[in-house]
Amino acid sequence: MAMHRRTAALAVTALLALPAVTACSAIDTALDCAQTAVAISDAVNDLQQAISQAGNSPQEAQAALDEIEKSLNDVGDKSDNTDIGKAVDSISQGVANVRTAIDKGDATPDLTPITDGATELSKVCTP
Repeated sequence: MAMHRRTAALAVTALLALPAVTACSAIDTALDCAQTAVAISDAVNDLQQAISQAGNSPQEAQAALDEIEKSLNDVGDKSDNTDIGKAVDSISQGVANVRTAIDKGDATPDLTPITDGATELSKVCTP
């Protein structure tokens, strides 16, 4: 009888602990997302600065785009949230468009999709 009570107590304890573990996982994901959103925001600021000085060094703009893509890969791999996915897709498309524009010699490519996507990602990732 005591063995049955211990088993039941362990089962109840495990069931009670499950939401806490799940909540911690959700919090960890939100924090990872928020940190990535900050990293992307910083890289977008770097990109804006590099674009304004692109005549001096288009490589700086490419480096900022590389950093944005790296951060996007990090958050995209860690989340299955639809809103995060949409923001990541928007930013990714914007990065591709800016790369193409820079390669074609456009000194002032349209950064709107990137900045809008980064703003949306920041909103979605706020814990």
